[in-house]
Amino acid sequence: MGESTSPISVILVSSGSRGNKLLFRFPFQRGAEHPAAQANKPRSRYAVNSSGDTSEDQDGDSRFSDVILATILATKSDMCGKKFELKIDNVRFVGHPTLLQHALGQVSKTDPSPKREMPTMILFNVVFALRANADPSVINCLHNLSRRIAIVLQHEERRCQYLTREAKLILAIQDEVSAMSETTEGPQSPFHHILPKCKLARDLKETYDSLCTTGVVRLHINNWLEVSFCLPHKIHYVATNFIPPEAIERSLKSIRPYHALLLLNDEKSLLNELPLDCSPALVRVIKTTSAVKNLQQLAQDADLALLQVFQLAAHLVYWGKAIIIYPLCENNVYMLSPNASVCLLCALFFLLCFISQVYNVSFLTLQTQLIQMVIWMLQHRLLIQLHTYVCLMVPPNEEDFRAQDEDMPFTARVGGRSLSTPNALSFGSPTSSDDMTLTSPSMDNSSAELIPGGDSPLNKRMTENLLASLLEHEREAILNVPAAQNPEDLRMFARLLHYFRGRHHLEEIMYNENMRRSQLLMLFDKFRSVLVVTSHEDPVISVFQSVLK
Repeated sequence: MGESTSPISVILVSSGSRGNKLLFRFPFQRGAEHPAAQANKPRSRYAVNSSGDTSEDQDGDSRFSDVILATILATKSDMCGKKFELKIDNVRFVGHPTLLQHALGQVSKTDPSPKREMPTMILFNVVFALRANADPSVINCLHNLSRRIAIVLQHEERRCQYLTREAKLILAIQDEVSAMSETTEGPQSPFHHILPKCKLARDLKETYDSLCTTGVVRLHINNWLEVSFCLPHKIHYVATNFIPPEAIERSLKSIRPYHALLLLNDEKSLLNELPLDCSPALVRVIKTTSAVKNLQQLAQDADLALLQVFQLAAHLVYWGKAIIIYPLCENNVYMLSPNASVCLLCALFFLLCFISQVYNVSFLTLQTQLIQMVIWMLQHRLLIQLHTYVCLMVPPNEEDFRAQDEDMPFTARVGGRSLSTPNALSFGSPTSSDDMTLTSPSMDNSSAELIPGGDSPLNKRMTENLLASLLEHEREAILNVPAAQNPEDLRMFARLLHYFRGRHHLEEIMYNENMRRSQLLMLFDKFRSVLVVTSHEDPVISVFQSVLK
């Protein structure tokens, strides 16, 4: 996946009074060949080089000359401010052509001359060359980066004619190298001479190198404006499998207040990476977050709104600085990830047992070490947390089964809502929304709120209404359970009925209904004859733990 997400090259072209010019490209075009090898090459300056070099560079763009690239990438003014995408054979070019609008009479504060000549550049385009089969999400991300760089260059051009100065310097070096090549044996690449003298060229080279390695780009154009960019395909991965950005977005839209934020780096190093003008709220969240603290507690301790904490947590996750987990507690159940090395984990546990026996450490110290060990394994994707899910499962009677439509299975109906089995779970809970609303399922079912105490006729009618959506044999099976003879147990079962469809884990029910774990486990045990309890991953956070199939 690394080659398909990395750009082939980065190219800067311009159009102006001197025509279309390729100002810079990196990596450089391969060195000039021997003059005898040029005999059989096409004479047209716009012809594509197809003289048997394809085996050496099948996916590269070096077969396109500078003149060809300047011609096809320097677009017309009508295409400026829009996404530019061009596919030629096995190469795809992506950019964001930008028009330079110069105000008449605008004078730069750094220009000593009283009269300033009008700039000759009309538009420019920062283009990334990709493989033609690149993922659409990679194409969109690199177009976003091209647009950001273009906006900053346009701003600096208006402020101090930065792009014009750099372009004049580049063109002067190109003319100088071209004049030198006439007196030498063959042509030379001017880009090697441009790099040490041109700040913009070094920024573009740094952009290319960062995209091919870490995926994180941090530039200071003209030592003034910062450009920050993250290519999620390079950052989010489990073992050797990358996590699609769409899965990350779906997961971030489904986070809930009972989730927690786990930093992947230590607090000090993370704070040192932040820019000087970063949000103070982000610094507060980083200093306050803990693996044993959910997002609601984090918002209270950091004195921030819960929605703002959600946004900051999503920001840290997107940049690969944190992941979403369920807070650590004594009831959590974990299993080894398929990516984990059993020998390594056994060695860690044996080491911990050896320390506890030899040094006779206290229980509190041992517990702290265990927590740190679990945190370390979660950070390295060695553990997968299992959650408890409950499904209402009543075998149908033969008469009812014949009366049902064969195309409508039992698992498709519980309380008039869709039911999904654990193997068919989708990302996010059914109550998730794009704006990360905090409305819980219990709030949506206000009619399910029963009057506490007493076996009143109103409570009976409400219980009957909640059970009315079930089939006859389902109601009979539930009412035949001994615990159903207790009105309070039956009312609680009816109130939680919409959770018994395998898509809400135990901790989510506890949070939404403000109930204790022991209450729910006791209720599950009383109605175990009609409930099926399973354990598997939470689809919201499993994207950060297991390999996607």
